[in-house]
Amino acid sequence: MGEKKYYSKSEVLIKAANYCAYQERCHQEVLAKLAELGVYGMDADMMLLKLIEDNYVNEERFAKAFAGGKFRVKQWGRLRIKRELKMRGISDYCIEEALKEIDEMDYINTLKKCVAVKYKSVKAINDLQRKHKTVQYLLTRGFESDLIWKCLNDKD
Repeated sequence: MGEKKYYSKSEVLIKAANYCAYQERCHQEVLAKLAELGVYGMDADMMLLKLIEDNYVNEERFAKAFAGGKFRVKQWGRLRIKRELKMRGISDYCIEEALKEIDEMDYINTLKKCVAVKYKSVKAINDLQRKHKTVQYLLTRGFESDLIWKCLNDKD
């Protein structure tokens, strides 16, 4: 096994700043990175505070980037995005602001496309079973059941 390398506080701060500059990070991720670099407790909190002051870490900006990315790239629904952000310790306010960034028409159109693709690909005995499997799949993607059913019924 390799020897564990020790860094000075200024080196850790530079590494953490670079880590945050690469992509948006939440507080949890930054604290985990600091721990990985051997910084814990009050020192880690002070470094996180410095990164926040220098605008390397911004929870609302992270939440917006996360929500937009997961919606556009992975086609997650609002419920899944909200659950994932909560798991990362993001405040309710930031979550609500992030979800406002998702355009309602884009959301519905994405859901319609997901419904059509999944419905067509499902192997089922009858139409009811096909609808059930489609709904189950889209629920795991975080879409709201009332919207899923509306899209499924509009499809007919």
